Amino acid sequence: MTVTRYGAISTLKPESKQKYIELHANAWPKVNEMIKKCNLQNYSIYQIDNTLFSYYEYTGDDYDADMAKMAADKTTQEWWDECIPCMKPLDGYGDEGVWTTMKEIYHLN
Repeated sequence: MTVTRYGAISTLKPESKQKYIELHANAWPKVNEMIKKCNLQNYSIYQIDNTLFSYYEYTGDDYDADMAKMAADKTTQEWWDECIPCMKPLDGYGDEGVWTTMKEIYHLN
């Protein structure tokens, strides 16, 4: 099995930080199921102050198709409608949406 690792960074709006944390403390089961159906594993989000870092591993064969499948899911769309307004892009990186993908420069198994 091939594993591709992804890291991304974002920023929380200070007035929405607690809501975002609470949403993820009680993530919707159907959202978690869809993440797994789309071949993502070891998905984690870390937070310090208003900065978010996400990490996940992709194990599928067609990343774009799996991401399109996730984006088309009604429950996932509703989840994003709750989460995305709590966030803003990292300063200077607004072209990618609220999450800015990071380039992996080191990995050790």
